[in-house]
Amino acid sequence: MRTSFWFPLALCAAAAVCRGQSFPDKPGKAVFQRACGSCHAATMVLGRAMDHDQWSALVANMVTKGAKISDADFTVIVNYLAESFPPGAAAASGSEHAHHVVDAGPDDEQVVDPAAAARGRTVYIAECVTCHGAKARGARDDAPENLRGPDLVRSLIVLHDRYGSTIGPFLAQGHPMQSGHSSTSLSQAQILGLSHFLHAMVDETLRGGPYSQPVNILTGDAAAGRAFFAGAGGCGACHSPAGDLSHIASRYDAVSLQQRLVFPNSTRRRRGARMAQPQPVMITVTPPAKPPVKGVLVHIDDFNVALRDESGTYHSWKRTADLKVDIHDPYAAHIKLLNVYTDKNIHDLLAYLETLK
Repeated sequence: MRTSFWFPLALCAAAAVCRGQSFPDKPGKAVFQRACGSCHAATMVLGRAMDHDQWSALVANMVTKGAKISDADFTVIVNYLAESFPPGAAAASGSEHAHHVVDAGPDDEQVVDPAAAARGRTVYIAECVTCHGAKARGARDDAPENLRGPDLVRSLIVLHDRYGSTIGPFLAQGHPMQSGHSSTSLSQAQILGLSHFLHAMVDETLRGGPYSQPVNILTGDAAAGRAFFAGAGGCGACHSPAGDLSHIASRYDAVSLQQRLVFPNSTRRRRGARMAQPQPVMITVTPPAKPPVKGVLVHIDDFNVALRDESGTYHSWKRTADLKVDIHDPYAAHIKLLNVYTDKNIHDLLAYLETLK
């Protein structure tokens, strides 16, 4: 599948999102929108709250990545952000910005505020710890049935949340708490604190918790996985159980097989041997009034693109409006599925693939 990209990479989408947002009308707004709005959607700013030095460091980092911001504009932008979104601003605004956070992903990662997380921990201990455990990983197995809350570190509501964007609406529906009150009584500041605390627990778990080691992942329904493979997943369009997937479960253990399923371009090791190298992403760059150049993608962002042609020669360009870039990613269908998969789909597919020995 071939997709065309024009600079700025997400100009139309970002501009549409930004038009729908409500940036504070303060000095420097126009400079900020001109310098930053063409590449970054409003969700990169709304919901964050940092002091002047933190905003300065963030904008300076953008400059090192190629953002064209003059010294004069730099000062105006940092002052605008620091005045518009100071520490505590997100809590004060409550859910005003939270529902604007869409398409959450690694480029939109929540920045955990330690102070807010500490406040959220207080709320969590007062209202949630009995059912969900001290580390938000679920209550112990010997807890009474009515107190066995789920593992929040693996909750899709928490993982998709940005500054209360999904946690807030969920709690607004009314959720029992250990104090006997309903979650609807929580303030927006308390919800924001819970969001920061739970994201801190996710980060802590990924660094060294129980999920840093393989767990039993063969828990799915093989029949349901076969149906998803042939139907909604669209896997059968490219793969065949009797062809490229024949005996695949004999070649990979369950953990490596799931890694191949979800991240097919990974080079993680399995059983002491390196897995097959992923196919490269190919790219064609057509400069204005010049012939196209084809090769293996080396780097691409909103500002620059680079490739290495079949002779090994390195080429790079600045992204401009008249520079055309065509990308052919052999794993595009897998990447698209990342926005479709549910946990059940993945476990069911893995259970089905495990039968192909």
